[in-house]
Amino acid sequence: MSRYLIEVPHEEDTVACARVVRIFLTSGSHFLSNADWGCEDGEHYAWIIMEADSREEARTILPPAFRQQARIINLNKFTVEEIDDILRYHRQPVAAT
Repeated sequence: MSRYLIEVPHEEDTVACARVVRIFLTSGSHFLSNADWGCEDGEHYAWIIMEADSREEARTILPPAFRQQARIINLNKFTVEEIDDILRYHRQPVAAT
C-alpha cells in the first residue's frame, strides 16, 4: 500500500466553508471526519493522509462532489543512502555532514 495526501479545495465564503466541513464531519468516514483544515489561516483546503492501493482508491473516499477538484499526492520517504546514490548517479558531490 502507498500513502497519499488528499488535498480538497473549497470556497472561501464562510457559509460555503462551514457546509463543506459539516459534510466531512457527518460523512461517517473516519478519514473525512478527521481531516485537517487550513480555513482559520485563510487556506481553504481539507487535507487527509491515508493508505490505499492506488490514487483512484484514495479518491473514492471523498464524496462525489469533491472528487474532481481533489489533488491526490503519492507520499514517499527517502533514506540518506538513496539520496547519495542519486547524487552519485548524476555525478554531484555528496556534501559531508
